[in-house]
Amino acid sequence: MNKLHIAIATNNIDETIKDYTGRLGVAPCSFVINEYALWRTESLNVSVRQDLSCKPGELRHLGWEDSSAQEFSEDTDVNGIVWERFSAQQQADEINEIWPEANFVPE
Repeated sequence: MNKLHIAIATNNIDETIKDYTGRLGVAPCSFVINEYALWRTESLNVSVRQDLSCKPGELRHLGWEDSSAQEFSEDTDVNGIVWERFSAQQQADEINEIWPEANFVPE
């Protein structure tokens, strides 16, 4: 199954977690204090990252969580938007590599 992945920058991760938890109707399945949060719903995979190189609310990239993805890949569309394709485990591996304290295991 494919889930649309949306990655957004923030400058206030705590308020973003509160807001997006209400909007998505579920708490993040992974978060790193002052850094990162990830929500996985039936149809969406949304990540928010404290990223000072981006404006708050700026799209970092789009993509697909794809259970059949053999490896992580990315390409850029005609509008300059980066699109990633990855499995849930590949995303977990990336999260745990960047933030070992996350200990994220996808359901």
